[in-house]
Amino acid sequence: MSRLLHTGQVIVDLAMALDTLPRSGGDTLAHSARFHAGGGFNVMAAAQRNGLQTVYLGRHGKGQFGELARQAMKTEGIQMALPIDPHKDTGLCVALTEASAERTFISCIGAEGGLSAQDLDHVTVQPDDYVYVSGYSLLHPDKARPLLSWIQGLSPSVHLSFDPGPLLADIDPHLLNLLLPRLDLWTSNRSEAQVFTNSSSLADALTLLPARLPNQCLTVVRDGPQGCWINEGHGPQHMAGFKVQAVDSNGAGDTHAGVMIASLAAGCSSAHAATRANTAAALAVTRHGPATAPGADEVDAFLRKIENPYPQHDQRL
Repeated sequence: MSRLLHTGQVIVDLAMALDTLPRSGGDTLAHSARFHAGGGFNVMAAAQRNGLQTVYLGRHGKGQFGELARQAMKTEGIQMALPIDPHKDTGLCVALTEASAERTFISCIGAEGGLSAQDLDHVTVQPDDYVYVSGYSLLHPDKARPLLSWIQGLSPSVHLSFDPGPLLADIDPHLLNLLLPRLDLWTSNRSEAQVFTNSSSLADALTLLPARLPNQCLTVVRDGPQGCWINEGHGPQHMAGFKVQAVDSNGAGDTHAGVMIASLAAGCSSAHAATRANTAAALAVTRHGPATAPGADEVDAFLRKIENPYPQHDQRL
């Protein structure tokens, strides 16, 4: 049975809701503040809730934030491959969500920023596993090279997914070039796709993206409430989103990625998986908090209300 092996970073979010960000040097009052497990936890929780057993391969620290992260993973049924790092606590991200549902992050890295070859030596990878790589991992010198060396030793039957993240432009191009030839799934938002392809429009990015990736790589480009675009080598195909009243976009992309992978692992076609991922992301933004992915039953219930839940979309560029 397939599993999701997540190599990214679980951190703790201090999520605060406010009307709008203050100007530099200013101050404002938040409507709420709460600590949550976040970062890679959001992707794993989404996958786990949608039927894909998930294993966290990253580090988790000794301290109050590490304890919070571990408890959240245990509650979701997520397995942890590594013991507690005795030298550092888990990192913290201040996640500021404005009334518009836009979010701003400020992060401080902890134990999750490191990973060694020894950490990965004992990991058993099954032939049909899905390995998830975050662009954030490639920003950490103590993690990137051991991780990439390990990935290059994986069997070709192991599915490799990559979410470049908002700091894509800061990743060493040499590290990207080591990773990209091995990819089976690229999942990003439109802004990241445009940065990666140096494009001024989404249409150009969708056209240029496959040229920089392996032939077998499925590309998924999220486009907010519009849904997403997928490409299996036959040109970009639009998968429509769903109209909802968004209150918090924090974690929506993670929800989409986790449910997309869980659906593919369950044997769904790419179009079917993308529709399920669009549904899950739409439901997630109607709730406050970073890890608000619905479970498979809720996704199914939502889609049953739609006349043709898995249409054959013909809109292509």
